[in-house]
Amino acid sequence: MFMNKFLLLLTLSSILIACSPAPEGKKDGDAVKGVTLSSNKLGPQNFNDGWLFTEGDDENFALASFDDTKWTTLRLPHDWSVSHPFEEKWDGATAYLPGGMGWYRKTFSTPTTEKETLTFINFDGIYNHSTVYINGQKIGGEVNGYTPFTLDLSEHLKPEGEENVLAVRVDRSRYIDSRWYPGSGIYRNVTLYQKPKLHIPVWGTYITTPEITQDNGRVNIAITIKNTLSSQQSSLYRTRIYDAAGNKILVDGGTVTVNAGEEFIVEQKLDVKSPELWDTESPYLYSAETELIQNGQVVDRIKTPLGFRTIEYKPDTGFYLNGKHTLIKGVNIHHDAGLVGAAVPEDVWRRRLLTLKASGVNAIRMAHNPASRELMALCDELGLLVQAEIFDEWDYPKDKRLNQQERHDDYISRGYADWFQTHAHKDLKAAVLRDRNHPSLIMWSIGNEIEWTYPRYAAATGYFEMEANGNYFFNPPYITPEEIKHRFDTSEEGEYVLAKTAKKLSEWVKALDTTRPVIANMILPSVSHISGYTDALDIVGYSYRRVIYDYGRKLFPEKMIMGTENVVQWHEWKAVIEREFVAGTFLWTGIDYMGEAHGGWPRKGVASGMLDLAGFKKPSFHMFKSLWNSEPHVYLTTQDIEKSVYTLDNTGKVVEKEEGSWAQRVWYWHDVERHWNYTEGLNTVVEAYSNCDELELFVNGESYGKQNLADHADRIFKWSVPYAAGEIRATGACGASDIIETTEAPTDFVVTADKTLLSLDEKSVSHLEIQLTDKQGKPVTHTESDIRWQVPEGLDLMGVDNGWVNNVQAFQSTSVTTHEGRALAIIRGLKAGTYKVQMTQEDGATKHVSIEVKGD
Repeated sequence: MFMNKFLLLLTLSSILIACSPAPEGKKDGDAVKGVTLSSNKLGPQNFNDGWLFTEGDDENFALASFDDTKWTTLRLPHDWSVSHPFEEKWDGATAYLPGGMGWYRKTFSTPTTEKETLTFINFDGIYNHSTVYINGQKIGGEVNGYTPFTLDLSEHLKPEGEENVLAVRVDRSRYIDSRWYPGSGIYRNVTLYQKPKLHIPVWGTYITTPEITQDNGRVNIAITIKNTLSSQQSSLYRTRIYDAAGNKILVDGGTVTVNAGEEFIVEQKLDVKSPELWDTESPYLYSAETELIQNGQVVDRIKTPLGFRTIEYKPDTGFYLNGKHTLIKGVNIHHDAGLVGAAVPEDVWRRRLLTLKASGVNAIRMAHNPASRELMALCDELGLLVQAEIFDEWDYPKDKRLNQQERHDDYISRGYADWFQTHAHKDLKAAVLRDRNHPSLIMWSIGNEIEWTYPRYAAATGYFEMEANGNYFFNPPYITPEEIKHRFDTSEEGEYVLAKTAKKLSEWVKALDTTRPVIANMILPSVSHISGYTDALDIVGYSYRRVIYDYGRKLFPEKMIMGTENVVQWHEWKAVIEREFVAGTFLWTGIDYMGEAHGGWPRKGVASGMLDLAGFKKPSFHMFKSLWNSEPHVYLTTQDIEKSVYTLDNTGKVVEKEEGSWAQRVWYWHDVERHWNYTEGLNTVVEAYSNCDELELFVNGESYGKQNLADHADRIFKWSVPYAAGEIRATGACGASDIIETTEAPTDFVVTADKTLLSLDEKSVSHLEIQLTDKQGKPVTHTESDIRWQVPEGLDLMGVDNGWVNNVQAFQSTSVTTHEGRALAIIRGLKAGTYKVQMTQEDGATKHVSIEVKGD
């Protein structure tokens, strides 16, 4: 149990114990100067290029002699499912896209290396049930599609200069094994490492900053050194600290001796003077470069991110970053990104995260499994706090077609729960070891809405009886805590006990990282608090249960509470800011995501986000920008009053059809439009989302009156306006304003490219955004048009989309129909050169964008 005041500074509280009785190294800073590099390629090597792929399955695909000349050549990461058309015969849980079987092969020459060199390959994620072969011999693989793993190729490589064949079989035949779209294939980066037999393993450093003052930042570095030789080995080790500009500011080293066949953990304690702090506004990043040196040569090198920041959690007052009270303004995101599926280029994540950050988002919950290494690094760079989640399933499965209703037990829907008993420990360990050095990471989540799957929990709540109508979303518990506990304690336990599993998982995390709290996302917290589940946690996350924040605080005051899934509505944030003890929230979701579309054809995803599937801003984005930013902001929307959630009272004032319904809106924003094109005289409602204290609406220059924000409990300004062509404009005394104009039919379009200079790698892409316009150049959002792309050889049209979850046009197409006048294409470079991309509207308007691709 932790103290009520749970203070977490980045500290190494456990004692690091060597794995062998070798003597500790001594400081020897002078001895590590003036050395030269060995001929080994030090550090990670990109291994994404030159792969071949085919769908299907044949045991001969693993053989080095197999003729793969007809396979598709590609650059990883790769998701084969997203290249298929959407078809109703598949399942909405996984976005009406198929799974299947796939094979990857890569031929490469054995590197020229020094003697006693090892070659490792690291896969950051393969979805899923992968098997890896080298020259026809099976060497490993992973069941879990989110688990990063490293394999030793050394013993299986042919002599230097000769060719090897690496083959990867991916079994995604369980095509409904997820509750959302997971993708298929080697959908994350692959990296090659060459290391000496005395080396620092991949993820072999652990950096903490236990003491941070204005004058000094203490850096503790735990370096794991592994000796795979048959004799005891000695080496020099050295760590350099670099500032954000790449300037070396500190160097420290020593000597170490490691017994044959064993590991040793050596500790360094360094002091950085006047450290710059990492925070959400100024995410200052240092780096630590650690080297091993033998016979005057640098034989191994590993770089580790370093950020100075403190995190503190108080049950009474919430979260503190660097000693400053900080509300967590978070969103959940899944690991797909619309038209690129699960194989997401870094530039796609960058565009999406920067857009979210512009709304005031300062935190990301990686729902519901470990994110990619690149996404974690981007959060470091951009200043986004991270809750890293590890599991969505534990001992018992969730129904992939419809959570909470365990009706299916067929092969195609079997998921990770079938392997949890045997794989959970190593999968959790891999996730923590890979990510524990990221300064952005502030908490570990061990599970998401686990309670549904265990016996006793749902029945003990009292919500799911006839008289309660199952309404746990907005109602406090119907029965007392004593009755809940009695029901729970007197019911049958089952084969697995949730509280015991939670305790085990929490202990596994803390064995590897003591610097961050453990949390879980609880869907039935009224039971979880009394069942022993929360005893395993440092922080308690509530999933859609803001109605019992006060209940939890009163009955269980020793635990800090926060929202870990809440709908993108004002009432959720209102509940946070009215309670000092709630640390913040993670809204569901920051971005629309594919899958979880139960019986929803042609709906392929969930439209709960602040951004749509193409990354375009939605009305809810602007509401939260007005809530989470101090910069003045106004955004207008409109609607036919008959189609709206409003009516007029007997004074002509706009009121809700159901009084107070704003406080119980859930997954989706109410239906509004971003245009001013209606039938003349039609009664409309004009809404404005703003943080201005006062707004005035003008229709064709005529004032429709001023309104005060304080008069709107739902924080939405509303005017009743008979439609007249022209313009509407809202102006605030704060200096912000917004305008919507009547437009004609679309005759043209504008195209905006976020990048016109690309690199030849898996990170770099250009987003080409299309906006329809009329003959006056005004944006048209009320009617649609088809856009065709012509992309020359040398570029790759990764896909096209309009962002609408109900659009089931194939992503892998050269044309798309706009939605709200918008469309998106994502382009990457395949060959160095300068190219022209042509876009043509169905009525004949044509535009060109010049894209330059730089060579290596």
